[in-house]
Amino acid sequence: MTKFRALFAAAASLTLLAAAPALAAPVKNIVLVHGAWADGSGWKGVYDILTKDGYTVSVVANPDTGIPDDVAATQRVLDRQVGPVILVGHSYGGTVITKAGADPKVVGLVYIAAFGPDEGETTGQYLPKGPLPVTVSKDGLAFFNHDAFLGGFAPDVPMETRVFMYDSQVPLAVSVFTVPITHPAWRAKPSWYLVSSKDQIIPPDVERMYAKRMKAVTREVDGSHVAFVSHPEVAAHLIEDAAKGAGGSN
Repeated sequence: MTKFRALFAAAASLTLLAAAPALAAPVKNIVLVHGAWADGSGWKGVYDILTKDGYTVSVVANPDTGIPDDVAATQRVLDRQVGPVILVGHSYGGTVITKAGADPKVVGLVYIAAFGPDEGETTGQYLPKGPLPVTVSKDGLAFFNHDAFLGGFAPDVPMETRVFMYDSQVPLAVSVFTVPITHPAWRAKPSWYLVSSKDQIIPPDVERMYAKRMKAVTREVDGSHVAFVSHPEVAAHLIEDAAKGAGGSN
């Protein structure tokens, strides 16, 4: 009888284990989308941390020539991924991931000092009134002006890096500020948000508003609009939190 009870208990334990939901592994694929007046090189510090920690990281070279073009560039990278993805956007890249995040591979969104427009809203809707410090080319692409870039866009990175970022900036199609967004992905998928408390491009209170209404897991960093460059560890760790959190929802 004792032997029978032991066998019964072992069988019952195996049944319970089989019935219990398996713990989902963290998401391992990260796709990074840069913002306006930037390029993929700005992600280098974040990339180094994530890859060292075992993540597979892809950086989108979005052309900043319009929302459809930039979403298409992101989609091409998403199509190359095997398995679930955390999609990350900085600044205008937040608008891009809000659209591209509808892809079924995307299981979580991370906004880094980024725009997070809702249904019918535009990217420029909550920016302060008045002209931006930009010079617009004859074909409608805006270049950020030198002094404003060095003093306001990236003031917390070394001057040598700041100058390189200015000289390598990717101009932005001015049309992106006025195109209404439809079907924002953050309404259907979990989100994380990094607020830059000294951002001089997107007001920090606007960033907090975006984060609050998307019910994002929110962190703040004492940095500029490009705090992911000056504090890459903060951005990388939030992305890793997203990978672990979204992994549990697969």
